[in-house]
Amino acid sequence: MEVNFHLPGLRQNFPLNMLFVGLQELRPDFFREGVRIASFFGEFPTSLWNGGRMSNFDQCDGAFVKNVVKAVNEKGIPIRYTYTNMLLNAEDLKDSYCNFCMRAADNGMNEVIVFSPLLEEYVRENYPGYKLNSSTCKEIRDIDLVNEELGKDYNLVVLDYNFNGKFEELEKIHDRGRCEILVNAVCTPDCPRRGKHYESIAKNQRILLKNRRMPPDKQIPLEGWHCEYGQNNTIYDILDYSTYISPEEIWEKYVPMGFKNFKLEGRTANSFNLVETYCHYMIKPEHQGKARIMLLNSLVTNKVITWNQMKPRKWIPEE
Repeated sequence: MEVNFHLPGLRQNFPLNMLFVGLQELRPDFFREGVRIASFFGEFPTSLWNGGRMSNFDQCDGAFVKNVVKAVNEKGIPIRYTYTNMLLNAEDLKDSYCNFCMRAADNGMNEVIVFSPLLEEYVRENYPGYKLNSSTCKEIRDIDLVNEELGKDYNLVVLDYNFNGKFEELEKIHDRGRCEILVNAVCTPDCPRRGKHYESIAKNQRILLKNRRMPPDKQIPLEGWHCEYGQNNTIYDILDYSTYISPEEIWEKYVPMGFKNFKLEGRTANSFNLVETYCHYMIKPEHQGKARIMLLNSLVTNKVITWNQMKPRKWIPEE
């Protein structure tokens, strides 16, 4: 049995993801049955083609991009670009940084998640070595349309999170092995603003990139966004959501139905939240405490997590 997990992050989460791979190599007995780390998804920030989550980090240099691709692929794990910006135009396809990132990973092993038909056509024509996945950002809510999407030339189709728990609907999917299920969506079920949030991210990411070429007094204000529907939720805030899928449900319900690909959201989450999420889903309950401590200690040792030490003081007796 193979239970594939797709982990978030190619830059800020990269150290934790690699440490987690190392933990599985060192202590496979900690892991639930059949766990396989099947991809790292995300972007090398900040990429114009990126979608779904916004990042405002400096763009990675070429050496970093190449080294991450090499390190991940050497573990037998694909990287998966989340190039799901829904507002791309023809001129955007020429973006030099995104094309560099594509060339850096163009070895036949890696993948791209797509939303824009324009970008999808461009990738198919110019980078045919990549496997393409259909994004959950499309918000396909009709099972007949899901089956239609599965009939296209996609490696995987990432389902809308609102199908989670709706087993009568899920039973109607013809090719469940090529579906990917988002198990820990922080959005409330049937979030009415999810699509608008994706659009806002796409607009603001373009503004952020423009602002980098402009003096402070000429920079364009970002489009305001406030989400009252739980975008900052942790794994413990979503346990009562109808769209939350527990580890037990993965192994006892979804895997027997033929589903085998499970996506963990968290590209912009901090390391503490991700350690909790990874242990929650992939580590056996009896080993979660030890795995958590091992991961956190490794993050400290590798200076991914740091804190200010107390300055030494000298005691002066009172007169």
